[in-house]
Amino acid sequence: MKDVIRLSNRLNGKPVKEAQDLRRNLFPTPFSFFVGSTFEGAPKEQQALLELEDTAARLRREKGTLRNTLNYLSAASAVKDAVNDNDIHNIIMSYLVHNCFKETVESFIACTGMKQPSDYLEDMEKRKSSLDEMLKNLLEFCAGIYQFALEGNALKAIELTEQLATNLLEKNKDLHFDLLSLHFVELVCSRKCTEALEFAQMKLTPFGKEQKYVEKLEVCKLSKFSRFQSMCRIFKDMLLLQDFMALLAYEEPEKSPMFHLLSLEYRQHVAESLNRAILAHGNHPTYTAMERLIQQTTVVRQCLNQEHAK
Repeated sequence: MKDVIRLSNRLNGKPVKEAQDLRRNLFPTPFSFFVGSTFEGAPKEQQALLELEDTAARLRREKGTLRNTLNYLSAASAVKDAVNDNDIHNIIMSYLVHNCFKETVESFIACTGMKQPSDYLEDMEKRKSSLDEMLKNLLEFCAGIYQFALEGNALKAIELTEQLATNLLEKNKDLHFDLLSLHFVELVCSRKCTEALEFAQMKLTPFGKEQKYVEKLEVCKLSKFSRFQSMCRIFKDMLLLQDFMALLAYEEPEKSPMFHLLSLEYRQHVAESLNRAILAHGNHPTYTAMERLIQQTTVVRQCLNQEHAK
């Protein structure tokens, strides 16, 4: 079937009344030029024809994309039918346990009527600690550590971590370094600059013995700042993190270019890294089922987008 594209009362370059090839089922219409016919047309008519041909070509190219999309939707529908409420409850439960939401876990179990996971009580028993009566099991213990790190009380978080997972921080120096740096930031925020420098000299400089940390560190050149000239003579050979040391150059660290180190987001990043390390040390998944599903969904979407782009 031929397509009509011209706003005209002409057909094949002739007035409609003179056209000899009109089909009986056709009648004069604002669009009355058939594709493929010769015509006495203006450039606009030729452009319209080209645009129509481009549209047809684009639709042909999109056939593969549409087919893949339909296949994806069919697969998604099948997955949806295969997932039941118990699966969803288990995913939510793993997320709550992973993130140490003990009270929410108990409420969720009570509301859904689901049974506690078979290893739930056993894990809780293994996670018991005598350090604090409030920390009755590992979930509460991890929640305490996470909260201390989130609040910036890195030294307390380190203390509890060493009690719960011996040698964890000794083996994971990156995490240990982040926690110590977190305490350094808290000292700077409290305007305890002298104490911050002393802490850095005692706790941070040992990391300079390893090459990968040397790349992060540089000699502290505090002589540029008059209020640190006397300290510079004492600590001139001390290695400190460049980014963290930048905080000391400002009377108001919040206005430093490295102000993000003072943010809740940074503390949360360190706290989550610590939480994952503790879980891995206890042979627990470092990511929840929900997070893994999101990661897998993201990968599938990226693959589909790459396929559609071809």
